Amino acid sequence: MAYRFTADDDVDFALQTLLGGVAYGAGDVGEILTTFAALTPGDQPGWATAFSELGQRIEEIAGSARRAGARASAGAAYLRAATYYAAALDGLLGTEDDPALLASFRDHRRCWDAFAELHQPALQRVTIPYPDHDLPGYFLSVDGAKRPTVIAINGSDGPLTWVWTLAKAAQEHGYNTLLFDGPGQQSMLFEHQVAFRPDWEHVIGPVVDVLVQRADVDPDALVLWGGSQGGYWCPRALAFESRIAAGVADPGVVDVGSSWFRHLPPEVLKLLAAGDKADFDAAMGQWLSDPSAKATWTFRARPYGSFDPFEVFSKMRAYDLTAVAGQIKAPMFICDPEGEQFWPGQSSRLADLVGGSVELSPFTAAEGAALHCEPMARTLAYQRMFDWLATVLPSAG
Repeated sequence: MAYRFTADDDVDFALQTLLGGVAYGAGDVGEILTTFAALTPGDQPGWATAFSELGQRIEEIAGSARRAGARASAGAAYLRAATYYAAALDGLLGTEDDPALLASFRDHRRCWDAFAELHQPALQRVTIPYPDHDLPGYFLSVDGAKRPTVIAINGSDGPLTWVWTLAKAAQEHGYNTLLFDGPGQQSMLFEHQVAFRPDWEHVIGPVVDVLVQRADVDPDALVLWGGSQGGYWCPRALAFESRIAAGVADPGVVDVGSSWFRHLPPEVLKLLAAGDKADFDAAMGQWLSDPSAKATWTFRARPYGSFDPFEVFSKMRAYDLTAVAGQIKAPMFICDPEGEQFWPGQSSRLADLVGGSVELSPFTAAEGAALHCEPMARTLAYQRMFDWLATVLPSAG
């Protein structure tokens, strides 16, 4: 049985995700659990306030260390502060208060940028050309020599501090890493209002164009990693982008909308299929009259660029790999965690659909590795991933 901190599934998962970053410096156990212990169950605004205050306290520590010339101490504290500000932002995602979201995001990104500058070696700023607005990226080089390189695709709402754990693990295994905000993610959403898109080959293509021009990137050893909803975007890009040598999906996602559609009654699904916008929106309006449901909808719909139920659910149909997964020729490593909450069964489904070789890797509760993206077993997930990569990219570390 998986360990639980609270009966609230969402809060428990958020807490586990925070704790999973501790091994890579993105938080401290005592800071996280002490803050959590003081919260009132069910108080989402209280979560946001508490973690924002924690972020402020740790940012002050970072600033003092920086002014004293203690760069390593300052960088470590800025990373933790960025994590806690991101946790505060997570507690606000259900609100319609866009200025509050933007302010919270900027707290997070300010500390992340300070950490990126102070880390040794520094994370280099990278600009990726993109039609709506250039995508901001951060490149972590191992040593300046030509190396295999991981391109990290974040999920629907994850901060860069979450994918930092991958970058640090990659560095330890001899890989460079590019972290970036794609359309609908983080700065592209909160600062530039650029929405998600299903066809991520048009995102990854420009990313690869930038990377292959670098002297410290081996163009024949590019790895595409996708976490959470990135487990859809990664294989989608692999189906069209031939310059990627290997792909990793954690977990595998074939049909993004399935996690939405399974919550709709059959009669409401029929309205959607029939194109009956008026009655579909009316039915959804009844559900959205519940404040908790409204907050969930606001959080989930925002990155799609609309809060109109019929429009968003109609858009979801394009986020499906069934027709294109067979085009994937690059070898893939697919994580298959026990108790996957959002896309159960889809890792094995993706493994069956892809056209190239596949390693489907189960992660179990007995290993402490259950749930979406193995939140408290990141070291195990990365160990298996990089050990597999060593078999398909023999030149890699």
